[in-house]
Amino acid sequence: MIPPIRDHRSVRNFQPGRPIPDPLMDELLAAAVRASTVGNMQLYSIVVTEAASPVFGELGPCHFSQPAAVSASALVTFCADVHRFSQWCRQRGAEPGYDNLQWFLNAAIDTLLASQNFALEAEANGLGICFLGTTTYCAANIVRILHLPKGVVPVTTVAVGYPAEPLPPLTDRLPLEAVVHRDTYRDYTPETIDRIWAAREASDETAELLRVNELPNLARVFTDRRYPKADNLHFSRAYFDVLREQGMFEFALAEE
Repeated sequence: MIPPIRDHRSVRNFQPGRPIPDPLMDELLAAAVRASTVGNMQLYSIVVTEAASPVFGELGPCHFSQPAAVSASALVTFCADVHRFSQWCRQRGAEPGYDNLQWFLNAAIDTLLASQNFALEAEANGLGICFLGTTTYCAANIVRILHLPKGVVPVTTVAVGYPAEPLPPLTDRLPLEAVVHRDTYRDYTPETIDRIWAAREASDETAELLRVNELPNLARVFTDRRYPKADNLHFSRAYFDVLREQGMFEFALAEE
C-alpha cells in the first residue's frame, strides 16, 4: 500500500552497502521528470552518485559527513540548469537571455518540483529519503566535484536508500491556521503567534532541546544555535558567489 503524502518523515540512517536496483532508480527518475516545469523547458539536471562510486566519498564532506549523506544508497544532486536550454537555443540561431535572477528562480523552482516528485516516488516504493540543506552551504565544492559547467548550480540533494531502522515518529507541524491565508494575507497578532506555537513549545522534545542547549526558549535554539545570523550571512555570500561564478547573474557583473 502506498503511504499517504502526509506520512512523510525524513530518514537519516540507511542500510549501508545496499544499492537501489537500476530499474527502480529509473522509475524514481522518470517520476522526477514528470514534474511541472516552466514553459516545458525542464531547467534542471539530476546527478545520481551511487555509494559504490568514488565520487560518493568526495560528496560526503560537502554535507558535513552527516549520517544520511554517508550511509545512503545514493546521493541525488538536483541542479538548476539554464546551460542545456541555452546551448540548444544557440545551436538553432536563437540568442538566449537566461543568465539572470528571474531565470535562476525559474530553474530553482523547476529543480525543487522535480526533487519532490523523486522523493515521493521513492517513499511510495519503500525507500527512505532525506533532503540535505547543506547543498547550498558547500555549493562551490559540489560544482567542482560534479564538474558542473557555467549555467548549472546545485540547489538540493536527496539522500535515498533503504531505512536501517523503523521509521521515526512523524515530526510535528504547525496547524493549518499558521500557514493558510484566505483571500489575502492575514498578519499575525502576538496572541496568534503564541497560539500556533504553543503545542511545539510545550513538547517533550522542546524541553530536551532547551536543557541540552541551556537556552530559555525554542526561538533562541534557532537564532543562537541552528541558524545564527553570522552563519546565514557567510553561506549567503558563498552561494551568491557560486551563482555569479556559474554565470547566473551576468547582469550584476556587467553593472560592476
